[in-house]
Amino acid sequence: MLPSTSRPLLSCKTPFFFQPQQKFCNFFNKTLKSQMGTKPFSSKSPSTLPAGARRTTDAEATISLQEWQGWGTISPVPSMVKQVIQDLKLLEQDIDSEMTFDGNHGKLSGDFKVHEDKKHRAKYASLANSEEKLQFFSARQIACRLLGSRGYLCQKCWLPREDCMCSKVTMCSLWRRLRIWLYMHPKDFLRQNNTGKLLWQVYGVQAASLCLFGIVEHEEMMWNELNHAGRNKVWCLYPNKNAATESVKDGVGCAVDPANEDGIMHFILIDGTWSNSSAMFRRLQDRAKLVWGQELRCISLNTGVSLMHKLSWFLI
Repeated sequence: MLPSTSRPLLSCKTPFFFQPQQKFCNFFNKTLKSQMGTKPFSSKSPSTLPAGARRTTDAEATISLQEWQGWGTISPVPSMVKQVIQDLKLLEQDIDSEMTFDGNHGKLSGDFKVHEDKKHRAKYASLANSEEKLQFFSARQIACRLLGSRGYLCQKCWLPREDCMCSKVTMCSLWRRLRIWLYMHPKDFLRQNNTGKLLWQVYGVQAASLCLFGIVEHEEMMWNELNHAGRNKVWCLYPNKNAATESVKDGVGCAVDPANEDGIMHFILIDGTWSNSSAMFRRLQDRAKLVWGQELRCISLNTGVSLMHKLSWFLI
């Protein structure tokens, strides 16, 4: 028995796209087991890193638009992510210590981690307000994952290249009047066991778009579309304990106007642990009140009180 850290919406236990369900879960379990004991790796692929090399080139200190969008996003490269990557490369040169990563999640390791930890904590403490702190936190998380995953993970399925499952995914079309926004926490970005990425793998990045929590370019892109659609065409799939939660039939069914071919309905799916999703949901509601003077409408796939709010423990 362990404390629950499962996601509210998307997990390998949710038969979202594949049948049979058990086969899909077994695939991820097998993949995770096969990656245990992975040795630290640098921001360069081990096969291309010359013996005794200490630094990377200036060209590798940036993220190109092609590389960035290859991970499943349609936005420009976030400016703060680029700045964090440049700062990491400068630190690598200043201390003459190569950047290395432990495990599979883009976590810094070794002597470089000690120096970088002191530097980023000082930077975080110097920021004036909580919004700046959030943006820096998100940018740093994403920058480290981008550098640590280069040449290691498949950009489409976020699994090690030798375990790529892209050939097993079949794309299909989403209804043209429906758009999904996957609002993802930075700590879930490029995680191998993340299942939210399947949305744009199956439906495409224009129909199912990634929006990273705390990344200004992503959040502004999403809210521009939501504001254009209007509050009555936007729903958040999240069990809100403090407000009446509509069912899909009652909340969405009445909003479908067959005569209106241009009315696109937008659905926001939160992808993060339960503790992180609470902060993400509050941020969405705060923005909605600024834009519309009211909170987002929430829907639930099941009517009544969500059982997930009553769970404190779950079986592995």
